Amino acid sequence: MNLLVSAVLGYLLGSVPFAVIVSRAFRLADPRSFGSGNPGATNVLRSGNKFAAILTLIGDAAKGWLAMAIAIKLGAGDTAAGVAGLAAFLGHVFPFTLGFKGGKGVATALGVLLGFSGALAGITAAIWLAVAALSRYSSLAALAAAAAAPFVAAWLLGKTEVTAVVAVMCAVLIYRHKSNIRKLLDGSEGRIGGRKPGR
Repeated sequence: MNLLVSAVLGYLLGSVPFAVIVSRAFRLADPRSFGSGNPGATNVLRSGNKFAAILTLIGDAAKGWLAMAIAIKLGAGDTAAGVAGLAAFLGHVFPFTLGFKGGKGVATALGVLLGFSGALAGITAAIWLAVAALSRYSSLAALAAAAAAPFVAAWLLGKTEVTAVVAVMCAVLIYRHKSNIRKLLDGSEGRIGGRKPGR
């Protein structure tokens, strides 16, 4: 029962579309209508409003962490908390609030990693930042961080259930970036700080 409750709780939290909510609050274009069409922080950044993008990033990351924190507060064990985090990630990627067409899950995944371990989240975020700074490709940074995260989790925590949750989450994240992979290969992928909508 704890697993079911944790999964439902996590999915509902994950389905809150912060990119759309923040964009409406700031009277920005719907993030699904420009750029990658992805309702996430990177696409909100393409609107030109950095503060809105930061709020979206924080909100999306908080969903993953909060789902796990609430599950633990309600007495769920480590496995159920991990299920809550994974469900929050899946809720972000496949939200019922947006017709199951959500974001790619990078920020929410980071929140889940933080729920497991600050060091795990920190190392993974450092990989993202390093690749993003060198390449200016958000998608490449996300792919590199996702590829590394399960190995970092296994090395740092050594818990099979944690590594399994991280691996499933990262596999979905990489799959969600399949169009970006094609664009990276053919040189058409947009860089961080690229053209803004309507300009």
